[in-house]
Amino acid sequence: MNGTTSSIRVDLQLIADMVEPGSRVLDVGCGDGALLQHLWKTKGVDGRGIELSQTGVNACVRNGLSVIQGDADTDLKDYPSDAFDYVILSQTLQATHNPRTVLDHMARIGKRSIVSFPNFGYWRVRSSLFFIGRMPVNEKLPHQWYNTPNIHFCTIRDFVVLGREMNLHVERGLALNGDGLRLGLDPAGVLANLLAEQAVFLLRRSHTNER
Repeated sequence: MNGTTSSIRVDLQLIADMVEPGSRVLDVGCGDGALLQHLWKTKGVDGRGIELSQTGVNACVRNGLSVIQGDADTDLKDYPSDAFDYVILSQTLQATHNPRTVLDHMARIGKRSIVSFPNFGYWRVRSSLFFIGRMPVNEKLPHQWYNTPNIHFCTIRDFVVLGREMNLHVERGLALNGDGLRLGLDPAGVLANLLAEQAVFLLRRSHTNER
């Protein structure tokens, strides 16, 4: 580890800012390992990753990262409870078959969970459906409806409501624009659900009597 910083996406840097130095981290759907490598270099984390694509796993291994090939939907159940300080799921929740089950395992495996996802309640998505009558295709959502990996279209409000149902406490939330920059809105508010293109939430399992 050293004091240098690497260039990563703005939204990934915001996730990294939520992680305490020296923590145990599991990055679910870690891709090419950019976030894991950044956390290892800048915060000295004990990082592990799980990635579905062989291409992503190969890229991680080439960079000396501890990453295995696996599926968030089926393999998280094999991890012991409280094995990590943070479990991260970045821009992957909407591509899982059972998002609630994945979130439940994340909360069990880690003391805290960090989840980021695109907001399908964003006003341009709504207007595309309303005025054009078709699923939106743009820089952030580049796939057609028939070949998109996104199979569960979630809004920020959907996620907040689900978190409450699952007894997950929001320690921190960020509403972001398409470039990953903070908008300065209440992440659980109506305006964020309308104006934010994506969001990041830091969660922990609540006690039964905690609001």
